[in-house]
Amino acid sequence: MKKVQSTCNYCSLACNIDYIVEENKIVKVIPTKGYPVNNGFSCIKGLNLDKQHSVYKANPLPRIKKEDGTFEHVSWNEAFTYTANKLKEIHEQYGPESIAGISTGQLTLEEMALYGHVMRNFLKANVDGNTRLCMATSVVAHKQSFGFDAPPYTLNDLELSDTIILIGANPVVAHPILWGRIKANKIEGKKVIVIDPRYTETAKRADHFYRLKAKSDLTLLYTLAHVLIEKNWIDAAYIENHTEKFEEFKTFVKEFTLDKVEEKTNLTAEQVLELATMIHEGKAVSLWWTMGINQGYEAVRNAQAIINIALMTGNMGRPGTGANSITGQSNAMGSRLFSNTAGLYGGGDYDNPVRRQAVAEALGIDESWLPSKPTLPYNAIIEKINAGEIKALWVLCTNPRHSWINNETFKEAMDKLDLFIVQDIYDDTDSSEDCSVFFPVVPGTKKEGTLINTERRLSAVRPALLMEENEMTDFNVILNVGKALGMGDLLDGWKTPQEVFEKMKKCSKGMPCDITGVDYNALVDSKGIQWPFKEGDTLTENERRLFEDGQFYTPSKKAQFMFEAVTENPLQLTEEFPYVFNTGRGTVGQWHTQTRTREIAFVNDAVSHVAYVHINEELAKDLGIKHQEMIEITSINGVTRRFMAMVSDTVAYNELFAPIHYIETNALTPSVYDPYSKEPSYKSTPVQINKVKGA
Repeated sequence: MKKVQSTCNYCSLACNIDYIVEENKIVKVIPTKGYPVNNGFSCIKGLNLDKQHSVYKANPLPRIKKEDGTFEHVSWNEAFTYTANKLKEIHEQYGPESIAGISTGQLTLEEMALYGHVMRNFLKANVDGNTRLCMATSVVAHKQSFGFDAPPYTLNDLELSDTIILIGANPVVAHPILWGRIKANKIEGKKVIVIDPRYTETAKRADHFYRLKAKSDLTLLYTLAHVLIEKNWIDAAYIENHTEKFEEFKTFVKEFTLDKVEEKTNLTAEQVLELATMIHEGKAVSLWWTMGINQGYEAVRNAQAIINIALMTGNMGRPGTGANSITGQSNAMGSRLFSNTAGLYGGGDYDNPVRRQAVAEALGIDESWLPSKPTLPYNAIIEKINAGEIKALWVLCTNPRHSWINNETFKEAMDKLDLFIVQDIYDDTDSSEDCSVFFPVVPGTKKEGTLINTERRLSAVRPALLMEENEMTDFNVILNVGKALGMGDLLDGWKTPQEVFEKMKKCSKGMPCDITGVDYNALVDSKGIQWPFKEGDTLTENERRLFEDGQFYTPSKKAQFMFEAVTENPLQLTEEFPYVFNTGRGTVGQWHTQTRTREIAFVNDAVSHVAYVHINEELAKDLGIKHQEMIEITSINGVTRRFMAMVSDTVAYNELFAPIHYIETNALTPSVYDPYSKEPSYKSTPVQINKVKGA
């Protein structure tokens, strides 16, 4: 019997887990005691990581679709050769822009980096990640405000804050271990404040709940800023010494007066004043946001409006403070920094000659191999497939047929591709069922690498189980496709996860995310290390935040106040479509498209197998809809789907909420994106409701 400490690869907290292994079987899963993130606790998903492949397990050999539409399992070498030849044919006939990929924030740092090397450096293809669906907004907001994609906090700040404000975040369901940190906060008089259109599980447990009108966040935040400034409840010294553009911002928010706020947000002037007072009276105020903010049509400015409040009140860089974005997936941070998609490895722009040369030297390649521009974003990839311009798509460990906004457009794309490759631990997802090539891979319990969590903490993924005959990791599949493509010596130093990690360390040198001081092997059985951690640094504490010295990553070293006029929802409610359709996480046990959590018997037994929607009690009464009655919802995008009506007090009269875990949900969400981050606007779709005829 042995113990293997590894990292959970579900959500962005990246809890550490001890696997107790006997005869190549996990006999017990124990959350790691003393680990700074979860300290002996885990949610139901992490406690059941041993269930991966327990019920649904793909044939370990790859599968290729034949010309007659049937499928055939072939050897790995045959699959690699077939795939590489098809990619080369398409590349030669249509050019590099005809090939694209979509990765995931659940891959390891090393797998992402290798995939970026094969697809971006060698093939010159476009590659985006499903992190575009959740974290692109925060990335852009951080870069513009702070000068780098740098979440400033440590999770310990949740236990050091006397005023915790959660905006568009529901950690009781989405990040239960994070909620546990809030509960562990023992500060006398601590306040937990929730701002959300829904009376969420978190709102029910908060000290104060402010139910605002869907997508009125920006008006509320600008009004709140105006009140704080008008009452001089700001930190003038911090603003002067550490920020820029405040005077312009001060002038801008003058029009956001209390007398206008209720009409726009449904919050009264008294409620906004109460909220401002609590911020003013707080000694350590922290503001936390996630998908309720990120997934919108003006999302970047929403995130920056939160950042502005933290900056103007001096709630930045001190214990228990910060404007803090909660990431979605276990390695979204690794994807953001080391995937070679939106920026060079380790951060930096593709057109920066100094940065290009530094990365090329770190990788040991000629600078000409590096991409010359950022990837096409996710939405443009799908649009170009449907326009006939992209012919091949390689999807890694994500299920866009289900999760993509307006997901019928992805079904259309699947049918138009000459080559559609899916790489997953399951061969029966909505995306993998009908692909050209399916690469079966092992779950995280058999993998090696590194994850970077929401607070910038690097932790080790190490195999608890040995691989069986014909099994492959994501890393080895990517590597072998690269070999079959003829990359040759371009793969020198890319043959193992540790070799790739060492290259990424070199790429990070001198950047805000510098990890040159991190020892790959020393991460094993450790408490993890937050970046930055430069060569020569000494680790004196396990919880570190950024900007404690008031120095940011902009050229002036000062944070920037970013703001813009509030825009109308591009899809307005109408007489025909009078209700707002909102989406999000349903239960603690469900994860994304449910392909993994369906193997947890307790979850599978406890959750609905029918798509459902929360509907206000009074609205249901007015429409004659009974609890658990089947109804039809038609979206402004022209799609109709059936849902079971769950009569609830959690949603406002004209607002609906459906969990993302059902494919019906994103059939209704229209193709609308934030202009800066290109993150989809999942949260405010105009819809109509109809009773099912004959039901």
